[in-house]
Amino acid sequence: MDSELQTIVERIRAARADATPLRIRGGGTKDFYGEAAQGEGLDTRVLSGIRSYEPSELVVTVRAGTLLSELEALLAEQGQCLPFEPPHFEAGGTVGGMVAAGLSGPARASVGAVRDYVLGATLVDGRGEVLSFGGQVMKNVAGYDVSRVLAGSLGVLGLIAEVSLKVLPVAPAEATLRFECGQAEALDLLNGWGGRPLPLNASCWVEDQGQGVLYLRLRGAVAAVDAACAQLGGERRPDAPADWIACRDQRLPWFAEAHGVHELWRLSVPQTAPVLTFDGAPPLVEWHGGQRWYRAAPGEGARLRAAAAAVGGHATLFRAADQTAPTLPRFERPSPPLLRIHEALQQEFDPAGVFDRGRLYRRDATAS
Repeated sequence: MDSELQTIVERIRAARADATPLRIRGGGTKDFYGEAAQGEGLDTRVLSGIRSYEPSELVVTVRAGTLLSELEALLAEQGQCLPFEPPHFEAGGTVGGMVAAGLSGPARASVGAVRDYVLGATLVDGRGEVLSFGGQVMKNVAGYDVSRVLAGSLGVLGLIAEVSLKVLPVAPAEATLRFECGQAEALDLLNGWGGRPLPLNASCWVEDQGQGVLYLRLRGAVAAVDAACAQLGGERRPDAPADWIACRDQRLPWFAEAHGVHELWRLSVPQTAPVLTFDGAPPLVEWHGGQRWYRAAPGEGARLRAAAAAVGGHATLFRAADQTAPTLPRFERPSPPLLRIHEALQQEFDPAGVFDRGRLYRRDATAS
């Protein structure tokens, strides 16, 4: 065990002995996400560096405090990438934070989520024990796939010290098409295209100055992308890559208008769900209709959650209007069977409650 990891282990063991709660933090770029963090800070950035990288095997092993930008630059040198496009939001995000938050970018509906690319992980649990799960190949799991459970866990199970990730080559060709249409027409188009052999990668519908616009990104072989462009029509946008990054990091004007005034809600619904109408601005729709962002006044969250549930989805309060605790919990509480599994995992990995257990679900919240 190297000195940096040993220091982390000793800190966790001391916190357990003193009954001092800890909150795990990397670059802090996702501090807004989830319930307000509690406890003394435990910085993961001392655990930095690329452990191993085998471009021919499409596998990289990285320490959790490594900058996400550093990893992406290394992959780009070899013509490879993290295909799920993890959001940065701002500079300084870490690989451990990427996994702990479990957030994916515009391509998620086509290529999969963060958890689908986690092959293995090293975790320091609430006892200060160093545990390893998974490995560096795809078919190596017996029993529970614990390394993937860490994706989206927000640090409630332990400190991610190291992670092995599957990576993929950058697509040979990419094109973005623009279509002027309303939200209902955009959803119909996306559902129709989804049943055809097209190299769909990402989509975004947004209302711009009163006009609904659908952006569709294609990725794949050169011949497949060119053929799809010819079939689908629309206006080809050569300047689109920067816009997709802005969408990924919520820097589009639509998101900027929500900051400080509205709550930002994320509705996860079936792609075939109809238009969900609320007072205020139309949503921004991603993931071929499966992810819909709404700007809502404080107090409107219950209506959003009810509407999402009615079509078989759920709603998350992604960003509060200010730093005060919102009335509703950020995440909907899972069903009783899933909640029992969640609490059992916490008890197994952190029986003394060293890590911030309320980051995912409020301890006093009995309803969503």
